[in-house]
Amino acid sequence: MRKILTVLAALASLSLTNCGYNAIQSEDEQIKSAWSEVVNQYQRRADLVPNLVNSVKGFAQQEKDVLLGVTNARAKVGSIQATPEVLNDPAAFQKFQAAQGELSSALSRLLVVTENYPQLKSDALFKDLMSQLEGTENRITVARNRYIKSVQDYNVTIRSFPSNLTAMVFGYKEKPNFSVENEKAISTAPKVDFNPAPAPSK
Repeated sequence: MRKILTVLAALASLSLTNCGYNAIQSEDEQIKSAWSEVVNQYQRRADLVPNLVNSVKGFAQQEKDVLLGVTNARAKVGSIQATPEVLNDPAAFQKFQAAQGELSSALSRLLVVTENYPQLKSDALFKDLMSQLEGTENRITVARNRYIKSVQDYNVTIRSFPSNLTAMVFGYKEKPNFSVENEKAISTAPKVDFNPAPAPSK
């Protein structure tokens, strides 16, 4: 009896190996790991924001709307729980991505405003914060690229035969991936006009 059970266990193990089960498990774990790094880098950016806002506030108190926009966008980011469950819920993933995009946009507006304050740009604290923010944005890009690749590998595996049958049996579904927010806008080439602007009429 024990011999038969051993043979059955060996056959079951072999069939699971050949049906892509182990590959799905491995790639699913890779996605979770890559996602943790994305969240880690986004959190690092969120942690920098209050210091950045306070630094700008010291020189540009009158830019209240811009400062408030950054603060509110950061609060929205903080209110979204970026748990691994988000990876299985396209709507929650979209909400997370939209909140991060809103914070990116608010930070861009803040940086445009800082151009008008030479004293601020020469402040050592502000320069250090900007350097940290720039480094964090680079890390976010790298982390997102790794996540995108992990999701791509996983989605290809669960859609390919015979592992797609295994995915169906065990309930593995495609994972959502990062997308470009305004694809139409970035696919349109910017208009370049070298004609001088007409002189204002007197």
